[in-house]
Amino acid sequence: MLLIYTGGTIGMRENPETGALESFNFDLILDEVPELRRFDYRIHAFTFDPPIDSSDMGLEHWARLVRVIADNYDRFDGFVILHGTDTMAYTASALSFMLENLCKPVILTGSQLPIGKLRTDGKENLITAIEIAAARHEDGSPIVPEVCIYFKEKLMRGNRTTKINAEQFNAFRSFNYPDLATVGMHIRYNEAAIRKPDKSRPFKPHYLVESNVVVLTLFPGIKQSLVHAVLNIPDVKAVVIRTFGAGNAPQLKWFKEELMDANKRGLLLVNITQCQAGSVHMGLYETSLPLMEAGVVSGYDSTPECAITKLMFLLGHKLPTEQIKKMMDSNLCGEITK
Repeated sequence: MLLIYTGGTIGMRENPETGALESFNFDLILDEVPELRRFDYRIHAFTFDPPIDSSDMGLEHWARLVRVIADNYDRFDGFVILHGTDTMAYTASALSFMLENLCKPVILTGSQLPIGKLRTDGKENLITAIEIAAARHEDGSPIVPEVCIYFKEKLMRGNRTTKINAEQFNAFRSFNYPDLATVGMHIRYNEAAIRKPDKSRPFKPHYLVESNVVVLTLFPGIKQSLVHAVLNIPDVKAVVIRTFGAGNAPQLKWFKEELMDANKRGLLLVNITQCQAGSVHMGLYETSLPLMEAGVVSGYDSTPECAITKLMFLLGHKLPTEQIKKMMDSNLCGEITK
């Protein structure tokens, strides 16, 4: 098992003299969490130096995580990534695309309280994430061969998960896809919901991602000047439009014209709902027809984190616009329900 510490609250402990929170050396993780010695696993640690606050997590760090996993893919049966909670769902979504045909568990976890705190949630999250990453079927194959987030008794598909709470321990939720496992006295896996990799295809890591993506959130009374400014930001190649309800937007002539102009210029436009649960159904209501006519692509029930990172991944590979549209309309690794 390879334990990868990128940074975040879970890797902090309190300095007894100053009271300040400081990162500790994760090579000494067994001293901090002696319970791990009871596992019959060979656990190795890799630490980002320096550790990255999740608010500073960037595309280069995603590529570095992919590199670490790819370089060690044949040496370990599973990977646990310790990550700050603020951008964990973005990283999990990005990795789900960048680790093509993954056949081993990659479990992201973290904590709301530092692992050195008495009431920390970090120990349980860490211990259970490792146990899940090591879990095997009777034939020796991993039970959960995909990128997941484990937090507060729930294992969730990484690209279906979003952070919903900044204070409580149940910080994450998968609104549009069932949990892959629930944890109590026993770990109960939802086998029907877990992806089955194609073992005939080789694992293929990807390192190319592009950040020229922007989010446009609609609201009542939105001005043309604002929409025009967003759609004409220099170098932007894709816009995630967060619409109302099932994918609806104002029936304003200027709004449709702005979208049509952007589409003609080759800008990728993707429609996702502002609602936490539910999906875009373009054409269901008349108010979504202008979006369809303007060439906007449905994001179905994508989370914002997933829609953004999927576009970053596809744009990074310099694919033709029509091919990207087709792939945005496709379920690549369990990220959407059509």
